[in-house]
Amino acid sequence: MNMPDATLQSWLHTRLFEQVPCKIAIIDKNRKIVENNHSFQELFGEGRGRLCYEVYKKKQRPCDQCTAEQTFIDGKTRINEEIGLDRNGRTAHYLVHMVPIMTQDGDIPYVVEMSTDITEIKRLQQEYQNLFDKVPCYIAVLNRDFRVVRANSFMQKTFGPTTSQYCWELFKHRDEKCENCPAELAFADNGSHTNEQTGINKEGKEIQYAVTAYPLTGGDLVNHVMEMAVDVTRIYQLEKEKIEAERLAVVGQTVAGLAHGIKNILTGLEGGVYIFKSGLDRGDRGRIDQGWDVLHRNIDKISTLTRNLLSFSKGVIPTVRMVRPPDIVHEVIKLYKETAGRYNIELITECDESIAPAPMDPEGIHACLANLVSNAIDACQMSDKRSCEVRVRCREEDESVIFDVEDKGCGMDYEVKQKVFTNFFTTKGEGGTGIGLLLTRKIVQEHGGRIVIESVPGQGSLFRMIFPRKRLPQLSAEV
Repeated sequence: MNMPDATLQSWLHTRLFEQVPCKIAIIDKNRKIVENNHSFQELFGEGRGRLCYEVYKKKQRPCDQCTAEQTFIDGKTRINEEIGLDRNGRTAHYLVHMVPIMTQDGDIPYVVEMSTDITEIKRLQQEYQNLFDKVPCYIAVLNRDFRVVRANSFMQKTFGPTTSQYCWELFKHRDEKCENCPAELAFADNGSHTNEQTGINKEGKEIQYAVTAYPLTGGDLVNHVMEMAVDVTRIYQLEKEKIEAERLAVVGQTVAGLAHGIKNILTGLEGGVYIFKSGLDRGDRGRIDQGWDVLHRNIDKISTLTRNLLSFSKGVIPTVRMVRPPDIVHEVIKLYKETAGRYNIELITECDESIAPAPMDPEGIHACLANLVSNAIDACQMSDKRSCEVRVRCREEDESVIFDVEDKGCGMDYEVKQKVFTNFFTTKGEGGTGIGLLLTRKIVQEHGGRIVIESVPGQGSLFRMIFPRKRLPQLSAEV
């Protein structure tokens, strides 16, 4: 059944023309709007009989580059983004499709302009752009060649122009890709990756930053990755200052402890001199020998204290080289194996041999482990158990190298645990100076680590040295 022309025209005008979800205006060659739909009228106001630039732009003269004029000339359909003013004088962004209405003889009496309001989209894009530019972190978008295709203003202000640079040139001022590049990993597995890097800003200053890279497109092939980096230079500086403050605190505690230890030895010497002198005055050989024995023991303590102090005061910066932590454990176990066996104490080693090498002072860490193992053997000797064990572990956990020395000896109560790192405290009576654990803590702190104690009276003790890799000292210059 054929629909009459009048009916078709009525349907097109009343149903299709008015209900399509876009703004439609029909313009003649004089730029006059001869027809518009209701949607157009809602955005721009009534246009019939008015010039298009008056309605769209609120201007009194034609646009310098009129796309409608070009369509009238060549008959080509065009798509263009435009900025105008709505009926209330507010800025309106709209996407225009220019379609010519052509007669059989090739004349173009009208052009249909179909406009889609994209004002809200443009507003969101502007907000996104403001967010992209104003956030206080570095943002760069990389293509698969690792070239920067877009960077925010904070990035450009810090590192300089970014146009088509490789990311490692921008961040590092280098000629090669970074190790463990998070962007490369993101391209490879379509996942998010984070690590810490060191870069150089446009002024030549070193910057530490934490960077996260994640893909911008889904699917099997990732074409672009966004890198977001946060400057953590100040955090690194604060960490170094904290480590230095810890070292200075150790020095202060050492001075106080040294004075206390020397005072105790002097008291012993004075007592020995008094006994020795009174024995001479009385002609008492036994008292003379007793006084001499007291003097001899305190002179030995001075000698031991002096040697330990020399070791304690050896440099502030450890002599560092790349070492395998398990190797140090094996050396210490070998050193004390025979002594432990003599007292029926079993030395057990549990080492993860796959631990990667770490920058450490091997002699310093050896001294720490030797002190702890020696103390553990002493604790086993002081217990009432027929047989004991000392277990030494080495592992890596949460990017930290961890050494454990655990014994099943006599253990310590709360008060003893609070004193083991202060004032040259010792539980060995006349046989100890108390400097061993102070020396151990000093070396651990010089490596950016910490030492913790767990102990139960009668059950044993656990000394744990924890060395976060990111706080380990740098390699010595001669290495």
